[in-house]
Amino acid sequence: MNRDSWTVLCLAYAIGLLSTGVLEFSNPNNPSWQQWIVVAVGLGFLSIVAAISIPRFWRRGPRWQLWLAAGLVAILAFAYFQFRIPQPGSNDISRVLEKGNSQSQIVTVEGKILTQGRLTSNQRVQFWFEAKKLENTNKHVTGKLYVTVPLSEDNSLYPGRQLSVTGILYQPRSPVNPGAFDFKTYLARQGAFAGLKGQQIRFKEGEKAPPWGLWQLRQRIINAQIRWLGNREGLLVSSMVLGQRTVDLPHNIRDSFIKAGLAHVLAASGFQVSLLLGAVIRLTKEFSPRKQFISGLCTLGVYVGLTGIQPSVMRAAVMGIGALIALVADRKVRQLGSLLLAGTILLLFNPLWIWDLGFQLSFLATFGLIVTMPALEKRLDWLPPAIATFIALPLAASLWTFPLLLHVFSVVATYSIPVNILTAPLVTVISLGGMVSATAAVIYPLAGSAIAGILYYPTQLLIQIVQFFTTLPGSSLAVGQLSLSLMLLIYGLMVLVWLSRWWQSRRWLVGVLVIILIVVPIRYNRLNLLQVSVFATKQEPVLIIQEQEKVILINSGDLSTAKYTIIPFLNRQGINQIDCAVDFTSGVNRIDGWSEIEKTLPIKRFLSDRPIPQIKYQLLSVGNKISIGSIEIQSINNALQLQIQKQTWLLVTESQVNPTNLTMLPKTGSVLLWSGKSLGKEWLDLVKPEVAIAVSPTLSQQTRQQLQQRGIQLYWTGRDGAIQWRREGGFQKTIETQEQEANLP
Repeated sequence: MNRDSWTVLCLAYAIGLLSTGVLEFSNPNNPSWQQWIVVAVGLGFLSIVAAISIPRFWRRGPRWQLWLAAGLVAILAFAYFQFRIPQPGSNDISRVLEKGNSQSQIVTVEGKILTQGRLTSNQRVQFWFEAKKLENTNKHVTGKLYVTVPLSEDNSLYPGRQLSVTGILYQPRSPVNPGAFDFKTYLARQGAFAGLKGQQIRFKEGEKAPPWGLWQLRQRIINAQIRWLGNREGLLVSSMVLGQRTVDLPHNIRDSFIKAGLAHVLAASGFQVSLLLGAVIRLTKEFSPRKQFISGLCTLGVYVGLTGIQPSVMRAAVMGIGALIALVADRKVRQLGSLLLAGTILLLFNPLWIWDLGFQLSFLATFGLIVTMPALEKRLDWLPPAIATFIALPLAASLWTFPLLLHVFSVVATYSIPVNILTAPLVTVISLGGMVSATAAVIYPLAGSAIAGILYYPTQLLIQIVQFFTTLPGSSLAVGQLSLSLMLLIYGLMVLVWLSRWWQSRRWLVGVLVIILIVVPIRYNRLNLLQVSVFATKQEPVLIIQEQEKVILINSGDLSTAKYTIIPFLNRQGINQIDCAVDFTSGVNRIDGWSEIEKTLPIKRFLSDRPIPQIKYQLLSVGNKISIGSIEIQSINNALQLQIQKQTWLLVTESQVNPTNLTMLPKTGSVLLWSGKSLGKEWLDLVKPEVAIAVSPTLSQQTRQQLQQRGIQLYWTGRDGAIQWRREGGFQKTIETQEQEANLP
């Protein structure tokens, strides 16, 4: 077979893996036989169409038999993906929860630490843990656990150490809020089906010194770079060399780089590998090609071991090996072929990486550098070559990653291109210096510290530039989520521009069309939008009302709720401003939540029924009506009344309400929204809601019976997840009925 035939088969394999996403098979659930037939018939039909039509137009291309073979490869790829999806074994630690028919229980688990500890956003230390024995029942178990323990235990945790962890074993749930992080799927892809919130750990008595591993070498490098650079700057340099997955970078620094569009700087990827391999080849240029190959191969092996097996690093390493082979064979590397081969090899090794965002971004960025960067450099040939490269590189990578980032995150880093161009020289200097420092630290830590110390001012300057751009007005723009179909259409247009001269001559028209495809659908959906979203929170009710371009936020929740629930939701909706915020709770943590939201989104009008430190607000007086668009807001004693079209929503913050205080409330047609605590019978008879929404993880059986006896439709966030009401579709739940039944207490 020739090169074209191999290209078709490799692409067919990738298409077969991608077909698993059409029916959402990237989760551990087994597809039904009907779904297998649908996918097999679909892929087979496409291969038959290709076998009949493509040879007529591509006469020098593969024959019809190969297109049929490509269909078979795609079907086998689909089956292979399903075969490789992790499944819990018969003795998996997660089975304990299934047998106990509960979502969580207190256990003591013996086992071995698999990874170094990392600090989480809630100041706990997280590590992966191999479970071996359940002390409560003296039963041997297997499986992988996602463990978090108090911060004080961090220093004594390292890979290979045997210990016992006592804490709450829990089963992760699917997202309960729209657009929230899918923790359950994340664990399943890592081969884990339960988590353990550790409260106490006990080390094995008489344990010997920690076994040697590359983690010790990694820690030696990090400690050396911190010694003279300081904690913040040292960890940043280490992250730029080894990647943030292996370095505990402070969250504020990491978030700033992500917001500025420099997340790739913190990830071990092709940039670091190319710098490292280029330096090795230059240093060994006097050696024979065979010795250069061995030196480069050993360097890549050590670097992959230090950074961990990450898709982006593995992609760069495989392509680096290809470059070394070409060096020995004295042949020119075909970059696109090398990229396709690297992708196929990695997806044969782990087909689940097809859905890894790092894998996708790495390949798209590299593809952009191969096919678009030369054209950009040609148009910038009036500039010095170094400057032209610094400009063309981020432009080419950003063009091909932008649609995917918009589909996943819904946010545009407004100043990403200028920041990347401005910081490119600093990133290059710091990365090279960090690698030299790391090499020296392996041999003699003090020498590594001395070299790292030289990087203090460049690192400081890099941090200052990033912080400057992230504090500028409009540093990030929420565009709204780009649908999968539109994302694929945009990539199709980009491929046409790459392959066809006719489309290349009309590239500006394509650019305008892409902008229209991004902006118009989102704006069109808002023309008649009227939506109320009630989020599944553990404390006070939080809801967002959207009427066309108007946005009302009632309560913020704590810092975690604001940062990981409210702000991502607003981003996915393409919201860059809150027209009215209402604080109607006495929660002690609400100030942190409001502060986090104000840092991200401007609030035009802030209403509160009580003083809020450090926030400018307008007093929400009892009885006064405030109109935002067609929405009316009124505070009535211990309740907040919202008039939304013909519906009256009643938000109650107390568990019990005196009926004599509610004579002003509507008696019919209302939607009751409360904390889920017990309700008085007289109170219910007075208000007479048609719909009741309980914002609580739990709801007593007595309360459920009370509502059922009165014919009140009940929604409960602990069972149903977030609740959304739309003018066209009525009330909708986030969690499907099957999972609701499994999670009922």
